[in-house]
Amino acid sequence: MKKALLFLAFFCTIAIGANAQNGYKNAIGIRGLMNIDISYQRYISAQTRMEGTIGFDYYGFSVAGIHQWTFELPINTDGIWQWYAGAGAGLGSWDRNKYDKGFSLGVLGQVGIEYTFAGIPLLLSLDYRPGFYFLPEARFDFRGVALGIRYCF
Repeated sequence: MKKALLFLAFFCTIAIGANAQNGYKNAIGIRGLMNIDISYQRYISAQTRMEGTIGFDYYGFSVAGIHQWTFELPINTDGIWQWYAGAGAGLGSWDRNKYDKGFSLGVLGQVGIEYTFAGIPLLLSLDYRPGFYFLPEARFDFRGVALGIRYCF
């Protein structure tokens, strides 16, 4: 029992003390092209983070949560280049007119590239987030290309 508690304490200490590769723990901003998402990212270890988004467009809203793994790219610049991949879930609601409205629920994938500036707390990203929705009917959604700009802290 004592060994298990010591291991748990050691693991928690490492997880809490871990810093992201790029020097920040949080980022908040927007992403999108056809719709606008408010995005929040938080590193949970040196190479993994969670991203939550709330999206809005003309017809409705969406909410998504993605777990991402980040990898530094060996590009020699002042800032930091990274690519990332992840998976998560999304839900939404839409109302196009009185005959076409509903609720959607599905799983999402994501892959992207980002650049964090060296002198200012700013991150730019380009990513692709396709999804498979099983409510209201089983279908793939291949849209999801987005540009992002976030403030890092």
